[in-house]
Amino acid sequence: MKVGLSKSSIKEYVAKAVFALAACFAVLSVTAIICYLLYAGIPAFRETGVGNFLFGTTWAPGYDGPASEKFGILPMIVGSTVATGGALLIGGSLGVAVAVFIVYFCPKKLKGAMVGLVSILAGIPSVIYGYFGLKQIVPALAGISPNGNGTGILAVSLVLGIMILPTVASLAKDALLAVPDAYFEGSLALGMTKEQSVFRIAVPSAKSGILTALGLGIGRAVGETMAVIMVAGNTVQFPKGLFEGFMTLTGNIVMDMSYASGVHRSALVATGFVLLIFILVLNGALYAVKNSGKRADGTGFRFRAAKPERAAGFVGTVSYAAKCAAYPFAVVYDKAADACGNIAGKARKKLNCAVSRASLALSSARKKISGEREDTGTKYVSKTGYFAFLKYLCIAGSLLMIASIFYLIGFIVVKGVSAFTQIGFADFLFGESGAGKNSLAPAFVSTGALIGIALAISLPVGICAAIYLVEYAKSGSRLVSVIRLFTDTLSGIPSIVFGLFGVIVFNDALGLGYSLLSGGLTLSVMILPTVVRAVEESLLNVPASYREASYALGAGKIHTIGRIVLPCALKGILTATVLSIGRIVSESAALLLTAGSVKNMPKGITSPGSSFAVMMYMFASEGLYMNEAYATALVLIVLVVVINALVFAIGSKKEKKA
Repeated sequence: MKVGLSKSSIKEYVAKAVFALAACFAVLSVTAIICYLLYAGIPAFRETGVGNFLFGTTWAPGYDGPASEKFGILPMIVGSTVATGGALLIGGSLGVAVAVFIVYFCPKKLKGAMVGLVSILAGIPSVIYGYFGLKQIVPALAGISPNGNGTGILAVSLVLGIMILPTVASLAKDALLAVPDAYFEGSLALGMTKEQSVFRIAVPSAKSGILTALGLGIGRAVGETMAVIMVAGNTVQFPKGLFEGFMTLTGNIVMDMSYASGVHRSALVATGFVLLIFILVLNGALYAVKNSGKRADGTGFRFRAAKPERAAGFVGTVSYAAKCAAYPFAVVYDKAADACGNIAGKARKKLNCAVSRASLALSSARKKISGEREDTGTKYVSKTGYFAFLKYLCIAGSLLMIASIFYLIGFIVVKGVSAFTQIGFADFLFGESGAGKNSLAPAFVSTGALIGIALAISLPVGICAAIYLVEYAKSGSRLVSVIRLFTDTLSGIPSIVFGLFGVIVFNDALGLGYSLLSGGLTLSVMILPTVVRAVEESLLNVPASYREASYALGAGKIHTIGRIVLPCALKGILTATVLSIGRIVSESAALLLTAGSVKNMPKGITSPGSSFAVMMYMFASEGLYMNEAYATALVLIVLVVVINALVFAIGSKKEKKA
C-alpha cells in the first residue's frame, strides 16, 4: 500500500520552505553586497595595490591620462575617523544624558512628549540636517574662525552629533528600561539618594546596552553622506584643524561616482568595500558586546546572583541590593565560571563567596559613609553633590536637544513659508516642471513609485521571514542566531553602500540604468530589516493561547497563521509599513546613485526620477533655487511629522487594545 503525503501536509512543507527562504534573504543580501563590491573593486586593488590604496595619501583620478592616476584613501579614512569621533563626543554624550533624563528624571506628563521629540529628530532626512548646517552652523562658525572658513571638522561634528543623538538616546533609553526595577529599589532601600542609585547602580547595569547604542551611533556617523558633503569643505587632505576643509569616504564616493569610469570607478567601489568591512567589524563587535550581557536563558542579564524574586522583605532587599553593588564581581565570576565549565557545586561555592564579599564590602562602605556623615559631613555631601551635578547635566543635555529641535524646525518652517509665498504654493507643489519652471509634482510621482516598488518586494519577504522566525524556527537555534545577526548587519550598512550595490547589480548588471525601478529595488533591500523586526515583534505579542485554541479546534498551522496570528498582528504590519515609508522618504544618497537626479516628470518606472530628498539636494547644491530648497525642506518636515504621528497613533491603539 502506498503511503503519500496529504495535500495539507504538502502545503505545510511548501509554506515552511517559502518562509525559510524569505528568512534567509537577509543572509543572501549581505553576502551578495560583499561579493559584488569586492568583485567590482578588484581592478582598483590590483592596479594600485591594497597597501597603496589603504595608506596612500594622494587621490588623483587621472585627469592627465591613466598614467597619472593615483588612488590613496588614507586622508579620507582619517577624516571620517576624526569626524566620527567629534560626533560621538557631542551626540553620544548628549544622547546618553537625554536617555537618563527620560527614564529617571523626566516628569511623567512630559515623557511621552520627550520620546516623540526624539522620534521626530531621528526621522528628519539627512539632507535637511546638511542644509541647516550649511545655512546656519557654517556661517556662525565662519564668524569665529581664524581663517573665515566655517566648513571643516567642527561643522561636521556638530551636524553629525545632532543626527546621531536620537539613535543613541533611543537605544540607551531601552537599555536603562531593561534594568530590573529591584536594582534601583534595593539601592534606595539602603539609603542611597536617587541620583546615586541612578549613576552608581542603574547606568553601570545598562553598560552593555549603552555601549551598543554608542556603537550604532558611530555606524550612523561613519556612513552619513549628504549632510557631510554640505559642510565638510570636500578637500582631499588630512584634517589640519577645526576650520579646514576635508573629505570623508562617503563624500568622495557620491561626488565622483556620476562621472567616474574605468579604474576610477573601481576605486570608488573599493572605497565603499572598505567602508562596508569597517561597518561589519563594528557590527560584529556590537553583537559580541550585546551577547556578553545576556544570560544563557535569554533574560538579558547574566548576573545570576541577583534574582528579583528573592528580594522579599527587608532582609531580602538588603541581600539583593548587596548583590547589585557587587555587580562587577559577579560579572567576573560569571566569566570565570563559564570558562571552568560552570560545575554546579563549584558554582554555588563561588557564588556564596562572591555574595559574602559583596555584603562585607557593602557593610564597610555603609560604615564609612555613616562615619563621614557623623564626623564632618563634608565628603558625603560632596559625593552627593557630584551625583546631583550629573543629574543637572542630563537636564541641561535634554534642554539642549529640545532647543536644537525647535530651532531647526522653526528655521525650516519660517523659511519654507516665506519661500512658498514668493514662488506660489499651488504652482510649486502641483504645477508643471520644465522649461525653466520648478515643481514638486515629479517628486510626488517619483516618491510614490519608489514606495510602491520597495514595499511590493520587502513587505511579503519581511512578513514571511518574521513568520518563520516566530512560528517555525526553534528558539535559540544557530540558524535563528545567524539570520538575526545578518538582519542586524543589513540594517547597519550605510545607504551609500546600498547605492553602490544598486549601481553594480541593478543599473549595470541588469541594464536598468538610472531608473525608478533600480532605486525601488535598492530600497527594498534597505528597508527589509525594518519590516522583519517590526513584524516579528508584533507576532511575538500575539498570545500563545490563540494558537493553542486554533490547534485544539483542528486547524492546521498555515490556517492558524493566516486566520488567527496575522490578523492579530495587523497593527504591527501597518507600523512596519509606515516606518518603511518614512525611511524611503528620507533617503537620498542611495537614490542619487540609482534612480538619478532629474527635475522632469518620469515617464515610467524605467525612467529616472527624483524623490523629495534628492530634489531638495539638487535645489540646494545648485545654489540658484534657495526658495525651492526651503519649500521642499518644509514639505519633508511635514511628512516626517505626519509619519511619526501615524506611528504614535497606531501604537496608542495597540496599547488600548491590550
